[in-house]
Amino acid sequence: MTTRVGSLDDLAPLVGTHLGYSDYHVVTQTEVDLFAEATGDHQWIHVDPVRASTGPFKGTIAHGYFTLSLLPVLLSQILHVEGVALGVNYGANRVRFPSPVPVGSSIRAGATVTAVDPVSGGVQVTLDVTIEIRDAAKPGCVAQVVYRYYR
Repeated sequence: MTTRVGSLDDLAPLVGTHLGYSDYHVVTQTEVDLFAEATGDHQWIHVDPVRASTGPFKGTIAHGYFTLSLLPVLLSQILHVEGVALGVNYGANRVRFPSPVPVGSSIRAGATVTAVDPVSGGVQVTLDVTIEIRDAAKPGCVAQVVYRYYR
């Protein structure tokens, strides 16, 4: 379920609030292969299903940065800020990949607002995000990400 915020002024009261979860997204080999093409990271644990089947993960796994790169689409299902001229990804304060994300697995994001700070022309929103892997003990990614929304 998406949290809809009517204006930038409505973000500050959300500090400390868990906003919920995105829908599940199935990670496909095609996506991983396209990410490998875009980044030049063709390590066999990502792109060679035959070799990876005998490797440490018993199959191919998503690149950590691919998992992180899914945040914009997953977060758009969690938070929608109305009345803004522009929203930008400002960066990440922390990123960790506690568990590999097997190709074919389903992942979803959950997010908590940790800070809302004024910046020239808008606000900066800091979110603690966890990308969970369905039926896994550990998440595939935990990150503190920063977005800026401008009036």
